[in-house]
Parts: sequence; C-alpha cells; structure tokens
Amino acid sequence: MNTAHRPASRRSTLRLTLTALVLAPLVAMAAGAPTGAPTAAAASAPATSGRIVLTISGDISSGGSTRSLDLDMAALAALPQHSFTTRTPWYPQPVQFTGPLLRDVLALAGARGEQLTAVALNDYKVDLPTADTKRWNVVIARLQDGKPMSVRQKGPLFIVYPFDASEELRSERYYGRSAWQLRRLVVK
Repeated sequence: MNTAHRPASRRSTLRLTLTALVLAPLVAMAAGAPTGAPTAAAASAPATSGRIVLTISGDISSGGSTRSLDLDMAALAALPQHSFTTRTPWYPQPVQFTGPLLRDVLALAGARGEQLTAVALNDYKVDLPTADTKRWNVVIARLQDGKPMSVRQKGPLFIVYPFDASEELRSERYYGRSAWQLRRLVVK
C-alpha cells in the first residue's frame, strides 16, 4: 500500500514532537544559551484533550486574547521530564519528584513577568520570583516516587525545589514557595 500521501499518525507526530523537545536544549546549548534558559521551546502550545490540571494566566503570550493557557497531564508529560530525590519537611524520608521544569512550563506559556502567584486547589496562594526558575531546577512534580500523586498526596501537581542541591534551599523561604495541589499560575 502506498503511504506516501497518508497523513502522519498520532504516534509519529508525538515522536517528532518529543524529538524536537529533546533536541531543543542541545541546540540551545550549542548556540550558547545561558544555563538558566528554558529547555523546552515555546513554539506552540499543545492541544489539550484531557482534564485540565493547570491554567497559566497573566503576563503571557500564549492563549490568544484570553491570555490563559490550559494544560492537561499529557501536555505536561510531553515536556522534558526531570527527576531528583530530596528531603522535605513534609515527608519523613527522601522522596523522588518527577515533572517538567517550571521554567519550561513558563516558556511554553510565553511568560514575561518577574513574579508568579501559585494557586492551589483550595485557593491557597504563594508568590515566588521567576528568577528562582532560572537559578534552580524547580519542577512541577506530577510523579512522586514514580507514581502519579493524588490530592491526598499533595497532587496532582506540586511545585518542588531541589532542596538537597543547596543549603540555601533548606530554609523556610524556599519551603514556603513550594505549592502542592497546584491548580493555577498567574504571571505578573
């Protein structure tokens, strides 16, 4: 059967997208982009078909006139994933967190502000500077010890700093900037 004119399958499109996301940081590094530069190109916002788990709004370029970008878990999983194991004040043992870097998610949204307000499912709010995302490998964790997090386990999304990466991060300042049960990010 001649497949030369058949549209690309969803699987091959996903493979090409993931390949582009993986190659983007390498190209950026080769071009001399600074270490804190976003590693996921903000070329186009992914289409969402699942339940929306994160809305980014405010000073962003994605989302058209609504200035709002909705992401489902598949869109977050399609970004490059980063894992680290760290001690936290909320768990008795070190925990592995996995998810996209917060700076990659902000790049996807075309974030331009210098401050973020993270809003949890219960409307708890915490402010954090976007500079943190350039200085530290802050993740929007979607997995804890390799498994999705329920609301009861501080999920489905949790902003986590790599606390064990630096003594500076093991402080109330950074513990307080971590937001579990994350639902929205407002860029200011």
